[in-house]
Amino acid sequence: MTTTAETRATGSDFAELSRRINAAGLLRRRPAYYAARLTGVALALIGGWTAFFLVGASWWTLAVAVFLAVVFAQTALVAHDLAHRQVFRTNKPSARAGLIAGNLAIGMSYGYWMDKHTKHHANPNHDDLDPDVGPGVLVWNAENARGFVAKYQAYLFFPLLTLLGLSLKKDSVRALRSGTVKRPVLEGTLLAVHIVAYLAALALVLSPLQALAFLVVHQAVFGVYLGMTFAPNHKGMPHPDGTEDYLRKQVLTSRNVRGGWLVDTALGGLNYQIEHHLFPAMPTPNLRKAQPVVQRYCAEIGVPYEMTSLTESYAQALRHLHEVGADLRRS
Repeated sequence: MTTTAETRATGSDFAELSRRINAAGLLRRRPAYYAARLTGVALALIGGWTAFFLVGASWWTLAVAVFLAVVFAQTALVAHDLAHRQVFRTNKPSARAGLIAGNLAIGMSYGYWMDKHTKHHANPNHDDLDPDVGPGVLVWNAENARGFVAKYQAYLFFPLLTLLGLSLKKDSVRALRSGTVKRPVLEGTLLAVHIVAYLAALALVLSPLQALAFLVVHQAVFGVYLGMTFAPNHKGMPHPDGTEDYLRKQVLTSRNVRGGWLVDTALGGLNYQIEHHLFPAMPTPNLRKAQPVVQRYCAEIGVPYEMTSLTESYAQALRHLHEVGADLRRS
């Protein structure tokens, strides 16, 4: 067993952990897993839209809207893995598949999200550098808390998630117009194809009232599900001050969620957030195997390792939101 003193004498704490992870073969590609997963998601997407057209102008189409919302979220999780090059070794096939999954399939700019998510990984939970905790509709820092929404944001959290899908589309268009995306013409074209085809399908198949109901249900469930896959990961965890080394910056700001295969599938492996942040390119199925290795190592070097249940993770995030708005409620 390597002692803390020996580790620091031969390199950084993360270097020793990386050696252990590599020795266990946990950074190796998993092509068979991703072939099955991508095929499954693609078939579910095709099946959902096929059901939409077969059901036709019926209120049963709202059940299809819920199913497609789940599939859209799973497609977004696939795009997440593509962005981290977990699927393909090089950038070109990753980017091509990401554009199909993001822009064309679900109507979210892959380039915009990848840029935003890269900044998040570099400085998770940093008040100034992580766009996921920057001032927005929800506020994660008491210094930025203002207005009615911040005052009661813990109660409004899940209702606001219903708008997340539409917000991503709005932010995608804004990013394309601002020039922050590398290939704005290609991304804009694919995004336009998605939006036009989506709205045309609703207009041609459903009555106006059914189309509106489908749009609301589909986008609301998609937003809530997608938001719930990311909410447990960092919300309510410590905010770094910039002096931490790589390992501590990633571990101390992240929270794991325990559970079996159902939680793994529902959250796309993001329940192993600590391992994912330490090794972003690690294939999703390897995160479960890496978890005990990382937890034991953190115990060796005295780094707190947060792991909780799914419900408790949401409770912690909501408590933090409630505390941020406490001064506003007292005024």
